[in-house]
Amino acid sequence: MTQSQKTAVELHSKVPPDWYYSSIKRNLLQRWWHKSRFSAVRKTVEPVNGKILDIGSADGMFTNVISEESGASEVVGIDVLAQSVKWANKHWKGKPMKFMVADAHKLNFPANYFDAIFALEVLEHVYKPDQVLREIKRVLKKGGYAIFLVPSDSKLFLTIWFLVKKFWWAKIWQDTHVQSYKNNSLPKLSKKLGFKIEVDKKFWLGMLHLVKVRKI
Repeated sequence: MTQSQKTAVELHSKVPPDWYYSSIKRNLLQRWWHKSRFSAVRKTVEPVNGKILDIGSADGMFTNVISEESGASEVVGIDVLAQSVKWANKHWKGKPMKFMVADAHKLNFPANYFDAIFALEVLEHVYKPDQVLREIKRVLKKGGYAIFLVPSDSKLFLTIWFLVKKFWWAKIWQDTHVQSYKNNSLPKLSKKLGFKIEVDKKFWLGMLHLVKVRKI
């Protein structure tokens, strides 16, 4: 990271601790958008008896969906924002989930630790996606799966994203997308790093790109 690049915490400093939880309650469009994207993710989720890692867990709203859908014994959510982690641990107390502050570029877990890993709309926020995917592969058990979801950065997505950032609810996300996965670069990178691609599809008029991989 160069001196001109902000840290992840600085980039996301305007994001409220309970952003997704509150937004889905008060914003009909966001409620529709997030429920729609999770209906697509649900189709790729497999039951898990062990542990799952959710990278970029924010307030835990979607971590809870992952937990309920997979039936995992424990889901660990990590995020760079300490206030979001604090809110999530308090709000979801009693559920088989725990949240901690961590950076996906260097995961503080043993090798072959998780049965599944999720990175949903987070890889566009990292400076070194190849390093993050290597860490995911390291801590994922052999035979385990990972699910990635990123914007496709199609012309339609970029147009809508520009408008909602400039005039509406997404102003807090200004400048937070530091990576682009145009031209199917995410499955290409995943394959290059040794993952087996099991699902590679775009949905919502090609605006979102879902990739499911397996550690072989």
